[in-house]
Amino acid sequence: MNFTKLQGTGNDFVLIDARNLELDWAPLARDICHRHFGVGADGLLLVLPARTADLRLRMFNPDGSEAEACGNGLRCFAKNVRVNNIIAHDEFTVETMVGTRMVMIQSNDMIQVEMGVPVFDPASIPVIVEPQDEYDMLPVLDYPIEVDGTELTVSFVSMGNPHAVCFLREPVAGFPLTQIGPLVENHRMFPNRVNFEVANIIDRNEIQARVWERGAGETLACGSGACAIAVTARLKDLSDNPVNIIVPGGTLNIEWNGAGEVFLSGPAELVFYGVWKD
Repeated sequence: MNFTKLQGTGNDFVLIDARNLELDWAPLARDICHRHFGVGADGLLLVLPARTADLRLRMFNPDGSEAEACGNGLRCFAKNVRVNNIIAHDEFTVETMVGTRMVMIQSNDMIQVEMGVPVFDPASIPVIVEPQDEYDMLPVLDYPIEVDGTELTVSFVSMGNPHAVCFLREPVAGFPLTQIGPLVENHRMFPNRVNFEVANIIDRNEIQARVWERGAGETLACGSGACAIAVTARLKDLSDNPVNIIVPGGTLNIEWNGAGEVFLSGPAELVFYGVWKD
């Protein structure tokens, strides 16, 4: 089975053209994403035929769970299908679990993708907040939670997948993300688990961040997480539009005018081709 390895700001993926394949993808994702016994990746991407768009994308996390949305994965998906002439033009649509997304290839490596409209209704994210009637259909900002003796204030948004964003005064580099991240991800207030972001405001044009991804752990970048950070910062009047989100793997540019679609731009690169033994 042929595959392609790609990365976008260090968020790496294995991609398989599955238009003519039918497999149990969850166990394959666990095996192929393993960094010691497999290819190694933050997720498995599948190219599939679509009913309402040019192509369809499915994405599986390294633990075998399926992700609703993945911004960096979508950009890597776009890079692969364009380079390999599965799609012959620079703008096309991709069907995902949370709707159809437009992809725009801006240069050889830079790709912009639509990320959808942010959702703030707690029940739709989903997140359980108390008392529920105070947070009905409102952005929930700076909600206090305690995890392993650490007090945090987090803001909630869905970018097709759930996010909890925490702005810190101390540098994100020193935050114990590997300790706190899994506890937030699996906190009882998140019925479907959550992606957890910690961020520092550098100025109104730049934000530095680290991300703990649901089903993957800490990654060098997260496209939907960068969007969640940018949206939350704008709601809190901490940033301008557009804003650069600086993650360990590089920089992602986010545009959101306070309403409507969020746009994510960043690089996507092909790393190598390979053949999976199964």
